[in-house]
Amino acid sequence: MRTWIEPVVAGSQLAGSFYETGLLLVVKNYYNQTSTLSNSSSEDVLQKSISNFYIIYNLIIRLTPLPSAYILAKIGDKGKRKITLGVPLVGFFISSLCLLFVTLWDLPIQVMFGTAVFNGLCGWFTAYWSSVMAWASLDSSTMKRSLRLVITECTFGLAGFIGSLISGHIFIYQVDNHPGIILVCCSLASYAFCHLYILFILKTPHCEEIISEIAEDQAEDQAEDQAVPQEVPTERSRLINSSKKIATHKQTYIFSSKVTICLLFLSATLYNSAVNGAEDVINFFVLKKPLSWGPVEVGYGNAAAYMIFVTSFLGVFVFSRCLQDLSLIIFGMFSFFAGILIMAFVRWTYLYYIARLVMMFSLIPMPTIRAILSKLTKESSYGKVFAVLQIIMGVVAVATSTAYIAIYQVTLDWFSGFSFIVISIVAFISFIPISFIAWQTYARKEAHATQG
Repeated sequence: MRTWIEPVVAGSQLAGSFYETGLLLVVKNYYNQTSTLSNSSSEDVLQKSISNFYIIYNLIIRLTPLPSAYILAKIGDKGKRKITLGVPLVGFFISSLCLLFVTLWDLPIQVMFGTAVFNGLCGWFTAYWSSVMAWASLDSSTMKRSLRLVITECTFGLAGFIGSLISGHIFIYQVDNHPGIILVCCSLASYAFCHLYILFILKTPHCEEIISEIAEDQAEDQAEDQAVPQEVPTERSRLINSSKKIATHKQTYIFSSKVTICLLFLSATLYNSAVNGAEDVINFFVLKKPLSWGPVEVGYGNAAAYMIFVTSFLGVFVFSRCLQDLSLIIFGMFSFFAGILIMAFVRWTYLYYIARLVMMFSLIPMPTIRAILSKLTKESSYGKVFAVLQIIMGVVAVATSTAYIAIYQVTLDWFSGFSFIVISIVAFISFIPISFIAWQTYARKEAHATQG
């Protein structure tokens, strides 16, 4: 039980949901006061000010982690995985602390740009989540890895659901006429718990096995030239089947693995950019008319978004008995595609929750893709592979999220949901690489069945 990463995931996400709700509402209050002082009460001006803040904030916090995330991943692959968990959590803690100072002392909201830089240099979510996925992969068997990664995602979502559900209520309580102080203090306390758990309780899984695997790989490389070719004993994934002879098999296997990995990276990147872009735009979308949500409604909306983690877990638990990994991915992608298309036409609160209900399986694809990737790579490379994937997704997400927000600003006056239609198109395109892998897999099975 000491190797379970779920308590850290739950604690950090509870803190993160407090921070996200607090930051959004503090930014809204800041620009609301600024527009009042300048006698400009236009809702469109307020929307553009908030969205411009998040454009800059997202650019900083998603680009600065790129070098540090890769460095931390290499450190983690050498067996020091606690470092790759602890360093990003330090960045999260400092960000919450700075938000507390901004709220308490009425500092300019632009101070948060500096905290975004520090958070990024600590690896931010890019390093943190790739480390979590690597940890959960090491602590699970190959057969049950998809389910284990989704359980980790479910823990993440359930903690976010609880945090978001109560965050709006906590935000209302004021200290010296400053709303949000108690909420941010709760965030800091939860991050402190995570650090203590990592330091004194958490135990690294399979650390000795990874070190021995590295030593074995080095020994195999030295003896490779003198070795007599033999048949490959196992296959790394059920997506790649064994061939007849070692030379032909090895070339085909390596080529197929690399092509599959590249296609998985492409599909994951496109899909992740659509999901992240949708969440970014929804943050502003719910604050303006006709929804015009307050702190409590924002908390409930975020809770509905995190509830998708739970429903996605249930989807994998139920449908994995009759569907393979690739079918699960396509099923989840279609769920998001249909839900975000409905979101484009949301004009009433109940319709927002209907869109969220349709998207209930939209988080199945990412952990399932990571599970397939883990079956195609060695244990000693998990951290590096997941970090590279997270870095690529981060870079693309920055560009696409900025584009989606810009589209939202331009179309704000005549159709504020137009950006969701663009996002749905990108989500549909992400089907193509996965569909190609599924077709190749089916064709290969048919060929082997014919030969047999």
